[in-house]
Amino acid sequence: MPLTEPHDDHSSAEEPVVGAHDTGESPSVPLEPEPTLPEPVRQRIVALTAAVLPGLAADEVPVPLRRVAKFAPNRRARLGAPAIAAQLAADPLFRQRVTARVLADAGDLGAAVVEGTAPAAADPVEVAALAYLARPRGWRELIDASGAAVRAEADSAVVAELVREAEQRATRAEHDRAVARVEAEKLRDELARVREELGQLREEARQLTRTLRETQARERKATEMLATERGRAARAAADADAELRRARARLAEAEAAAGVARVSAKEARSVDEAKLWLLLETIGQAAVGLRRELALDPVEKLPADFVADAFADQSAATPAGAAARARDTDDPARLDQLLALPKAHLVVDGYNVTKRGFGEMSLEQQRKRLISGLGGIAAQTGDEVTVVFDGAERIHGLPPTPRGVRVLFSRKGETADELIRRLVRAEPAGRPVVVVSSDREVADGVRRHGAYPLGADSLLRRLARS
Repeated sequence: MPLTEPHDDHSSAEEPVVGAHDTGESPSVPLEPEPTLPEPVRQRIVALTAAVLPGLAADEVPVPLRRVAKFAPNRRARLGAPAIAAQLAADPLFRQRVTARVLADAGDLGAAVVEGTAPAAADPVEVAALAYLARPRGWRELIDASGAAVRAEADSAVVAELVREAEQRATRAEHDRAVARVEAEKLRDELARVREELGQLREEARQLTRTLRETQARERKATEMLATERGRAARAAADADAELRRARARLAEAEAAAGVARVSAKEARSVDEAKLWLLLETIGQAAVGLRRELALDPVEKLPADFVADAFADQSAATPAGAAARARDTDDPARLDQLLALPKAHLVVDGYNVTKRGFGEMSLEQQRKRLISGLGGIAAQTGDEVTVVFDGAERIHGLPPTPRGVRVLFSRKGETADELIRRLVRAEPAGRPVVVVSSDREVADGVRRHGAYPLGADSLLRRLARS
């Protein structure tokens, strides 16, 4: 195979170490392509070059081979072979430097190759490698002759190997025939013995077959009886399992019903107790407040004493309470009157008030301003205050809730209006509940449950005043 690809004429003006007259080539004649080298010759050329590569000066080594020159000797020829071959073919000056050192190490054989002759006893591979590097007159013929010698040696080696293998196969065949004859005699004796044993085994097999048939018949009967019993047992187990499942289902239903009943009873009892406590507290504080407001002295006359005077002292004046009831629902004075009732509960429709009073602010600022204002009202009146917002716009990180103010958000699927109506329904009958919302539907709904609806402006005026 060629050492490398053929190089261009303008970059490969050869200058072998022995001089241009030894190559037999004229500088004006175009160079011929690189010859096809036998593989042993190519490997020997690379090995010779790799051996002398470290001995060259740094500026004499081509750039692609400077890294290869630093390799260990055993890796230099193996890993750097492609780069070395390419530089030998493409760089005549590098080849001359390598050739000078290789011929100096080759001694008489190198001198003979430079003269264009090769000793008959010399290694043809070595001669071809030196001829490729030195390139004397007739160096291509030396390489061809070396290739022919290498191929002849290879062919002779192949023929000798084939002859040796044939002789070995013949020897093995003769030995195998002798062994086969001995084995055949043994097999004949073994065959006679086996035939005798086979007769005995056939008789035993006939007896075992009869026994097997009888055993299989008994096994079929036992299997049929076992299948019958298994079917009965399976049906009984299935009936028992079905009954057990039904019993467990009834037990689970009873336990669930009992649990629901316990929870419902507990919740109802808790609600009733809360309502009863709140009602009693409201009645007690109302009685105390009325006694303090009216400043009633011990009576000197009994109710029967006023029966005669009832018709004589009738007055045409309008009761004072009528004027109070006639006040506008957006009047903050009306809100103050209601919050003055004992244990009053103020429920505020949050966004309905904030968007009406300060809708230019962000929702967070609206909530913060309303909650802060309601904290002041709770501190002044001591009443219970609850503000309700739609949960769909809930924002985490609310400011701290003032004391006495409860902040609620409607659950998913529920509006603030529905939550307000649930709060009103949860209060005991007789407790004053004030609902602040300008939503007419909310006002009508809470009024049916006994609450006092007021417009959002009443609370906004009250907050502005404080």
